[in-house]
Amino acid sequence: MRPPLLLALSAALAFAPRPAAAHDVPADVVVQAFLKPEGQRLRLLVRAPMGALRDVGLPTRGPVYLDLALVDTSLREAAKLWIADEIELYEDDARLPAPQIVAARVSLPSDGSFGSYEEALAHVTGPPLPADTELYWSQGMLDVLFDYPIRSQGSRFSIHPGLGRLGVRVVTALRFLPPGGAVRAFELSGDPGLVRLDPRWHQAALRFVALGFGHILGGIDHLLFLLCLVIPFRRLKALVLVVTSFTVAHSITLIASAFGLAPDALWFPPLVETLIAASIVYMALENIVAPRLRRRWIITFAFGLVHGFGFSFALRDTLQFAGSHLLTSLLSFNVGVELGQLLVLVLLVPVLDLLFRFAVPERIGTVVLSALVAHTGWHWLTERGERLLQFRFPWPAVDAALLASATRWLMVLVIAVGLAWLSRRVLPGARRRIAKEAE
Repeated sequence: MRPPLLLALSAALAFAPRPAAAHDVPADVVVQAFLKPEGQRLRLLVRAPMGALRDVGLPTRGPVYLDLALVDTSLREAAKLWIADEIELYEDDARLPAPQIVAARVSLPSDGSFGSYEEALAHVTGPPLPADTELYWSQGMLDVLFDYPIRSQGSRFSIHPGLGRLGVRVVTALRFLPPGGAVRAFELSGDPGLVRLDPRWHQAALRFVALGFGHILGGIDHLLFLLCLVIPFRRLKALVLVVTSFTVAHSITLIASAFGLAPDALWFPPLVETLIAASIVYMALENIVAPRLRRRWIITFAFGLVHGFGFSFALRDTLQFAGSHLLTSLLSFNVGVELGQLLVLVLLVPVLDLLFRFAVPERIGTVVLSALVAHTGWHWLTERGERLLQFRFPWPAVDAALLASATRWLMVLVIAVGLAWLSRRVLPGARRRIAKEAE
């Protein structure tokens, strides 16, 4: 017969909440969320997988099943520890206080109520799962409704969803429902920092200038293309014309892609990446053989169209931060790209001048540098070409949609040719007239 103390201890251990901490960090976690201002409160609905909530004691019955009759307190603790404490919300740049946890409940993984805000709200505030539901603790979903006090539903809101520690790769699918406006969807990876849900034009512009600047400095293929342009020039007048033609060209295709004019087939990004590598190889070989400096702006314009598509791929995941300022954001991204290019040119030109003046003759240096760039570009070309050849290219069906797409791109091509002619013919003449008037 067991002593009374041992019996009491055994009973306490049997009915104590069992921690759900002894498991690994999940690899992929998807969090769904709705954010809606209503009057004097901001409502945040969140669904997160229970398997991502560690170091929380969850009551169980039997060997593995959640004790849904006793789980409410643990759910609220988990909601505070893993969600409320990690999300920062701002109203007009002023951080909101800690939220009230209005409701917290467990849902089956097959539940589809988070398809819309109304369904999710009715589900979270509705009756919980029956207490006899057999649900393993890590297979359930935690649904929570938070309320934040706000001054006005017409304020501008921002969010910093610091949910990155829920898993190795965390994606937060957030839908913001402003009063009287369309739903704005965001897909945020890891910890994206502060996200302005309704940015002003200058806030969107600053963000995209920084994105463009960082993209050009981090894109080794674009930098090598710029190097090929600079090696045989290094004179400001000639360099300005070449860089301007490249800028105009990539601006055209970047903006066209952002407005949905680019092909959306799976083979298109590998094709563009292959053509970018080909542009580097061509420019490097031309430098080696005989650079045609008088006509280089034409080749640069053509390759700039291709590089613009490459820039658009970098913008796909970031245009969600533009709010209602799409065109402003695109132009700002271009400004950032140009600032990055100017920085590269300012550094490259004097370095090349010093190299060719004191270290190696200009012709030999041009051949050696261009050969190194061509070697790198050739490796990229073969690797990307192999990936491109894995796709099948069926002949497109000749229908109204194809004709409409062809018409749009023909208009883009006409505009591009017109701008190229303008930069080549009209602008130099205008500069000469201004110079004569100044004399």
